[in-house]
Amino acid sequence: MSTRPRRVTRAHGRGRVVALAAVWTLLAGVAPVLATGPATAAEAPAAARTESEQALRDASAAGERVEVVGERTERETVFANPDGATFTLEKSIAPVRVDTGSGWVAPDATLVRREDGSIGPKAAVVDVSFSAGGSGAGLVVIGQDGQSVSMGWPGRLPEPRLDGERAVYENVLPDVNLILTATVEGFRQVLEVETPQAAALPELKAIEYGLMADGLRLREGAVGSVEALDGNGQVVFRSPTAQMWNSAGDDGAVASEAGVSTQSAGFRALAGVAAEDTSVQEEPVNAEAPPEGDPLAGPGAGDESAVMDAELAPGSLTVTPDSDLIAATAAEDFPLYIDPSVELEESQRTVLSSDGDVFYNFAGGENGMSVGKCGTAVVGGVSYYCGNGYVNRMYFEFVPTKLMGKQVLDATFRVTETWSFSCNPKWVDLKRTDRIYSSSKWPGPTVRDHMGDRLVSAGRGTACSPSQPRAAIEFNDNPAETDENLTATTKAFADGKLSALTLRLSAQDETDTESWKRFDDDAVLVVSYMSKPATPAEYGFPSGSTQICSKSESAPTTVSDTTPIFVATPRAAAGGESAAMLRVYFDVDGKNTDGTWVDSPQPTTGSVAPTTGHLAYSTTAKDFPSVSKEWNVALKEGTLYRYSAFTHSFPNTSYTGPLSSGATSWCYFKVDPTAPKPPVVTFKSVYSECVTGGPCVLGGQPGKAGSVTFSSASGDSNTHYEFKLSTDTAWSGWKAATAGSYTTTITPPISGTFVLNVRGKDSLGRSGERAVKFLVGEWGKPIGYWDFNEASGVAIDRSTTTTALQNNMTLSAAGAVRNDHGRRGVLTATDGTKSQDKALALTKTSQGGAGTSKQVIETQASYSLSAWARLDSGADVASVLAQDGSVHSSFYLGFCYDVQTWCIRLPNTDTSGSAFSDQRVNATRPPQFKAWTHLGVVVDRGTNKLSLYVNGVLQGAADNLTAAGWASSGGLQVGRAKYNGAYDDFFPGEIDEVTVRQDVLNADGMKKLAAERDANDQGYVEMVAQYNPTGAGTSLQDSSGYGNTLTMASGAALDGENIVLDGVAGSASTTRPLIDDSGSFSVSTAVELDAEKLKSMADNSRMQVLGQQTATGSSWGIWFEKTGTNPTPVLDAEGRVKIGEDGQPIVEQTPVGRWHFGRWKSDGTGVSVQSDELLTPTGEIRLTGVFDAIDRKISLYTGTSEEGVPLVYTSEIGSGFTVGKGLTDGAWGSYLPGKIGDIRLWVGALSDSQQVESVVGL
Repeated sequence: MSTRPRRVTRAHGRGRVVALAAVWTLLAGVAPVLATGPATAAEAPAAARTESEQALRDASAAGERVEVVGERTERETVFANPDGATFTLEKSIAPVRVDTGSGWVAPDATLVRREDGSIGPKAAVVDVSFSAGGSGAGLVVIGQDGQSVSMGWPGRLPEPRLDGERAVYENVLPDVNLILTATVEGFRQVLEVETPQAAALPELKAIEYGLMADGLRLREGAVGSVEALDGNGQVVFRSPTAQMWNSAGDDGAVASEAGVSTQSAGFRALAGVAAEDTSVQEEPVNAEAPPEGDPLAGPGAGDESAVMDAELAPGSLTVTPDSDLIAATAAEDFPLYIDPSVELEESQRTVLSSDGDVFYNFAGGENGMSVGKCGTAVVGGVSYYCGNGYVNRMYFEFVPTKLMGKQVLDATFRVTETWSFSCNPKWVDLKRTDRIYSSSKWPGPTVRDHMGDRLVSAGRGTACSPSQPRAAIEFNDNPAETDENLTATTKAFADGKLSALTLRLSAQDETDTESWKRFDDDAVLVVSYMSKPATPAEYGFPSGSTQICSKSESAPTTVSDTTPIFVATPRAAAGGESAAMLRVYFDVDGKNTDGTWVDSPQPTTGSVAPTTGHLAYSTTAKDFPSVSKEWNVALKEGTLYRYSAFTHSFPNTSYTGPLSSGATSWCYFKVDPTAPKPPVVTFKSVYSECVTGGPCVLGGQPGKAGSVTFSSASGDSNTHYEFKLSTDTAWSGWKAATAGSYTTTITPPISGTFVLNVRGKDSLGRSGERAVKFLVGEWGKPIGYWDFNEASGVAIDRSTTTTALQNNMTLSAAGAVRNDHGRRGVLTATDGTKSQDKALALTKTSQGGAGTSKQVIETQASYSLSAWARLDSGADVASVLAQDGSVHSSFYLGFCYDVQTWCIRLPNTDTSGSAFSDQRVNATRPPQFKAWTHLGVVVDRGTNKLSLYVNGVLQGAADNLTAAGWASSGGLQVGRAKYNGAYDDFFPGEIDEVTVRQDVLNADGMKKLAAERDANDQGYVEMVAQYNPTGAGTSLQDSSGYGNTLTMASGAALDGENIVLDGVAGSASTTRPLIDDSGSFSVSTAVELDAEKLKSMADNSRMQVLGQQTATGSSWGIWFEKTGTNPTPVLDAEGRVKIGEDGQPIVEQTPVGRWHFGRWKSDGTGVSVQSDELLTPTGEIRLTGVFDAIDRKISLYTGTSEEGVPLVYTSEIGSGFTVGKGLTDGAWGSYLPGKIGDIRLWVGALSDSQQVESVVGL
């Protein structure tokens, strides 16, 4: 076949269209031959089953669903379905269980006294501890994973009285009670002011609470709220807007006067239902509802309330009660309540009321909260009242945890109705809206789509006939109603096209009091799913312990068997591995004489393997098993063939209707039975071949040579051999054999698994090829390593745990401290606790530095140095690393003022007047000030070469070192150097991760240090900028602590939650770059395009969200490209399809396009990775771009879904950072119409979808 689409979504059949392969670097050389072994059985190989796989088997056998217990979280439950192929995820908005460390228990916020004397809930998803009395400093502590927020009261506390979930501290001031209420997710704190005299106390004019964070950063949020963020900018705890209210609406006051009840207060005795009486009573009767909500959780109807000013300062939160409300509150309308609260930030929920009340993260319980109009209605001739006519709407917001890598098959929303106004069923709507916040107010966020509706009545129990107990109400798409889109929307949500799924529950008729209902907070999103497939890996022809695949059409592999065996390892999308049921589809095409491609006849067993069963993830191998397919229909000699593979994932055990991955790139080959067989490869020393299906024996280390011999296979007489390692870009060239053999050495440059490819050719020029795997050990240990991650005291040398061998560093008394800006960012210990990495922060004017007391490096031998540095300015020479001699340091690594860039210098001698520039290497580009940069130096005495690396890239090398140099016997210094007998060149900024070695680290080794990855190959990332566009004004402060203020221009404004851009001139910018473009970085943002303004923009228009520019263009950026329009039904304000006079849906042309990350130039020479599908802007989307400077590749994620294929990318020197516009050919343009709700940047590359989910959050 000649063409194929990028992504195939169903099974491949005859006459299929297949995708055009990506272009790969062509391998030069004579076409090799490959002998294939006997066919293996086309059945699924046995593997250690995952818990998910076993649960599927158990569910199928039992005929009922079985829980996958290992997938449990506080809010999520996963079941294997009895179909034996799919799973169901139940995502609960509120916690349904609590992990105590010794097992799961039911949530229980009842307070108990603990052995340590503190007070806390029996079982909560966060650690909450209330004071047992005494000093007010420890009023309450809330924590999770070793990070916490503590709140203090400005005075002493009495021993509290415990009442269920409440701790009452009576008379903390005269007639003022402090009441703490524990919830499963946090706590609420209310000051109950009982009298006007108490309200007049001077202590209540402004209440200064102590507020401290451990491992978290505090910042002001929208409308007086406070947020506690971790080091990656994720909100861990949130205190909603502080408010106060009186009791003016208490039952009795309003009810006796107007015949209505409050939202929060209890109801009076009930009147009977007179269903047969058609007359209307003059006086309304109470609607028989039990109390709604918690009277301490917020104001009720009729209560007068006010938002309080809250000022966050280091160590404190000052709340100023509203003096007007206090003055206007009559004595009979006390108590007065003053309420700040703190809760865990995960899934959110809220109730918004037309009277202005907000019930953020409300608790449902037995009675629930209401939706619809709470007024007066006539039912069966009786006039019933509920309230004063306010209208409520209920919102639930889900995040896509556990949906990564899943293909959504069906979705249901379920919530319990606890009460209805009458026994008559009424319609309830479910809508998708924009996101909710703790500051959201009536009428609530914009409706985006209609999800479904239900005609129901439940909760009145025996007051109805038949009885109507409280009941779960489920919303699921009705196929007969095409405007119901819950499943499609949930799929888009799981695919990352929506940053969150926000659902609104509301009465369909909000003018009808009889439609008023109450619901619990137990909302659940029920999702049926299967695993998504991903493109196969390790595909080609089996050879030795690996595979061979020539991606060059001009140099195809030659196989000696006319019925060759193909092999491939299927893959599931990240996050879907444990639940996947996979097979591999093998595709072989032959090339016609006219240059077209045609499908080759399929094998008698078909093109899929295995032919029975499926391939499942192995818990022991941590991978899927590979599978082979014998092409038992003979292929023609001399014809050029190509082969590719697809992964199929199945939703049923009949293995029909599979979901397909994209195709691998092509493997080109020819068949020649007379060609030589693959040569024999024998390791002689240091390294050994991995055993197929068995272990790999670790050998050697980077830079260590090993001996290997190539020889002819039985019956062959090879005359020459060529070879290459997997890190080589070219073959070695043909080497003459002696008696059919050739022995050479191989020197792997880095640690890890290597592939050695060997070709042997005979006298006729025909060749055979073999590939083998072997495993290379790590570098030897450094002789010194300092991470400055101690709380205080000396910086410990962590290169060894032997105290006597450690060279610890002492920090100078002034100008040297540790801060929380360590290059490795948020660190997670083995027990799950988190902490923020620390760095050495130095002040030049205070002559700050750190150093060892004795020599670390033997400078007359070879050595290597590396460190991360963040330089404040280039106003003077600044030393990063040096080692003392008597007069001078023996080397100076740092910033050289004379050339305004990084440099390494070695003085010729340790004497006054010595030359400093004879042995010197300068960086090739100026530094990015106030940006983390990795510096590396190698002094190779064997070759007399001095090398400098910046961000893992070689800047240059000098080969004129004096043979032995001179010995420096003093201490190793960080942030200072010795010059003419005294310390000088003090460094202004931060230094971290200092490593010194007494050997020669090669270029690959230096790249590995600059990559900064952990033992699981996950990148260490440090957040260096975060902008939360709450508040007002023309600038946004950087809450990361790095001080990069973002200033807005005309056409940009703040709406309390977002930066709003007009698409004409609106933008924001910094005065300097936020990251060093030459190093690895990650950037994430939440953006919502203005679809209406997009309609008027031309096709191929580009709208830049953010980026860092060069002098004339873009260094990098994230942008949207409008590619055209698609016909789309028009929706009304409630998300329903509008119908025209002809009875048909009204349709309009809606803009579509793709998201990009990379660099665009007007001449078309830029490069970007783009989203796979054409997208219609329909709400906020989370976008994350990653530049891996070590692999030189860029990646784009929507949500946690990786888009496209990572592309090779070369960075350019960036200057300022901009939001909402892009620079092209020196002119500003590409203005973005829309909203941006979050901006974060990290130094370091996020490694994969899982790390995007854990670091960025959702």
